[in-house]
Amino acid sequence: MSQINATETAEMTTAQKDQLIQAAINDISHIATLPEITVRIVELVEDPNSTAHDLHLLISNDPALSARVLKVVNSAFYALPGQIGSINRAIVLLGLNAVKNIAIAASLAKLFRGGQLCPGFSARELWEHSIGVAAGVRLISEKVAIGLPDEAFLSGLIHDIGIMVEMQARRAKLAKVFEYFEAGKGSVTFRQAEQAVFGVTHEEFGKALCEKWKFPDFLCEVAGYHHRPLSASSKNKATVCLAHAADVIAARHGHGYCGTVDKLEFNEGVLDTLKLTDAMIDEVQNDLPAAIEDAEQLMS
Repeated sequence: MSQINATETAEMTTAQKDQLIQAAINDISHIATLPEITVRIVELVEDPNSTAHDLHLLISNDPALSARVLKVVNSAFYALPGQIGSINRAIVLLGLNAVKNIAIAASLAKLFRGGQLCPGFSARELWEHSIGVAAGVRLISEKVAIGLPDEAFLSGLIHDIGIMVEMQARRAKLAKVFEYFEAGKGSVTFRQAEQAVFGVTHEEFGKALCEKWKFPDFLCEVAGYHHRPLSASSKNKATVCLAHAADVIAARHGHGYCGTVDKLEFNEGVLDTLKLTDAMIDEVQNDLPAAIEDAEQLMS
């Protein structure tokens, strides 16, 4: 198996890693970014002086986004009584944060572009996996009563966003990652292949991108620690553990591209953190296909 840059990457300093990550993040901003309206929504909701009226005005000026938000609000996802016909009513019922999360989710599909990178991997397959994880996170969060449904769902969509940084900004190198990964199948994890080629992993790329876009800190940590959730901050550890557990369950289900998942066994520390039992896991695995189907309709 080729040892691509293994010595060089092993000796890379923290400063060099940060420089490498920021260079890729700067490049992706020229290639694929969130729509301006979504960026403005994130900034507005994070501003303590903003009001529900401000958010209503901003979303109402974008008919396409208004339609997407109302589609989600009126879906089985929220199961609200009666038909919600206005953005203002949606904000009143769900709150600013929930509507912000819906807007981010509605924008993410546009980032998962780039076609087929190599045999066995495409951006579309990664998006399908992300939807599977999103559906799984929401199911688990309901079982263990942690988090809000829109936050849980969004964390699943966002968890592998670092791979899209690699695909958009460093496509040729990502192809080498897959080459290295396939050559060492069974003895090398995807993150080890990334480390050998890039010197950093999609977790680090993803966390940096979420921070640049001023996403809430729970999303930054999900992107940055979903393969090592016990390293997340105490504030967000449970949320990151949810994403990690859903990643494993989605990989067991085989939905989309699942090669990024290190192993199909659960970390005992994650199960303890979530108070997630074997019976709960079985229920989530049984419910996942229907939940994925609903999620795919929601994101179409």
